Amino acid sequence: MAELEEEQEQEYPVSPAPLLPNSPEAAEEDLDDEDAGDELYEHHRIQANRKQELLRLDKFLLNRLQSTSRTRIQNAIRAEAVQVNDRPVKSNYRVKPFDVITVTLPEPPREFKVMPEPMDLDIRYEDPELLLVNKPAGLVVHPAFGHWEGTLVNGLTHHLKDMPTGRNGEVRPGLVHRIDKDTSGLLVIGKTEFAMTHLSNQFFHHSIERTYLALVWGVPKETEGTIRTNIGRSIKDRKIQTVYPEGEELGKHAVTHYKVLRSFGKVTLVQCNLETGRTHQIRVHMKHIGHPLFGDTTYGGDRIVYGQRTGAYKAFAEKALLRMPRQALHARSLGFEHPITREHLQFEVELPADFEAVLAMWEQYAANPF
Repeated sequence: MAELEEEQEQEYPVSPAPLLPNSPEAAEEDLDDEDAGDELYEHHRIQANRKQELLRLDKFLLNRLQSTSRTRIQNAIRAEAVQVNDRPVKSNYRVKPFDVITVTLPEPPREFKVMPEPMDLDIRYEDPELLLVNKPAGLVVHPAFGHWEGTLVNGLTHHLKDMPTGRNGEVRPGLVHRIDKDTSGLLVIGKTEFAMTHLSNQFFHHSIERTYLALVWGVPKETEGTIRTNIGRSIKDRKIQTVYPEGEELGKHAVTHYKVLRSFGKVTLVQCNLETGRTHQIRVHMKHIGHPLFGDTTYGGDRIVYGQRTGAYKAFAEKALLRMPRQALHARSLGFEHPITREHLQFEVELPADFEAVLAMWEQYAANPF
């Protein structure tokens, strides 16, 4: 892959929305939908710089467009939604210096303006610089394709006035970190530019204390340990993250510390502390050591992983999965330095009802196993 140097390719996105998103929180789009309009609208225009090395078109776009996959890019090229120098080409076309690549779709670009929405936010702390919110499972943090409304950011925009827009002009009021849609728990929000910068620096230097509770399949051999790998998007399926060996160029360094809190025979409640904050880090790391999160549909925890798949146990385990049809992951606590007072603040929130209910079911099983 050609590295970008001082003179980068020029990109003129009409909309900041990514092309053909395929993240778990994004709605799927069909390129050849028969109900689509006849008119095409330009969404991206990229000009390769003069130092651009010859590179396949699909790889070129994969490197420059967020939240998409090579397959969907190839489908777009095949549907002639992608053109080079105003002409349709194939995926194996080699991009060369000064080529102009355009991406057109049958719907107009949408201006990415966060609309304020009244929302019953579970705010656990607030002062002039920051606030902490307990996010319920199922709530998307940031607007994206398929989720322009009803996100946490929409609610925060309504709750707060004159919030910072984020680094590099990104539209993400107050956010300095995120948790997955189906993960519950604490998020800290910066209400001023200074607070955002100060908190972001703490995340960058790994001085933020982040504790998660996770229910995982099986019982880890060690009662506590540290998982160190690289984590990055899977080459085979770019919707998910995967583990790569440390020292390789693929992925980013990721460290998770875990400790067993209680075993229920076939599942275990563990505490996870993040040293780094990679996408899906706990979910990927626990699967990597053979213990995917209970209920995790993306990483294989939404089925019986440990125990017989017949009889009374099978019926019980499937009932437990139905009781909590999401990954059993909760951001329990946050500890950090206040941006102004420099006081160390520590916050903790209780488990949500669905997590408590599933734990109660497994406690009962552990007392009287089938």
